[in-house]
Amino acid sequence: MFNIRYSSSARKFLGNAEKIVAKRILNKIEKIQQIPIVHDSKRLKDKNLFRVRVGKFRILYEVDYKNNILGIVRIDKRPRVYQ
Repeated sequence: MFNIRYSSSARKFLGNAEKIVAKRILNKIEKIQQIPIVHDSKRLKDKNLFRVRVGKFRILYEVDYKNNILGIVRIDKRPRVYQ
């Protein structure tokens, strides 16, 4: 099981999101905490990041196997998350 580190923008998004949306996103993060590369995750081109979809939202994260850390980089709607 990986330790989770949230970026400030990810914390801010979860704090401002509707409760139902935040709960769905946190459930997905719990799943990727146990198995970091789940079946519906994809690696981003030109970056060492993965993305996973939760409805119209995307979670961008990185996996550090050496230190056993899962870094949640960004959470946002699809068009804005990749900017």
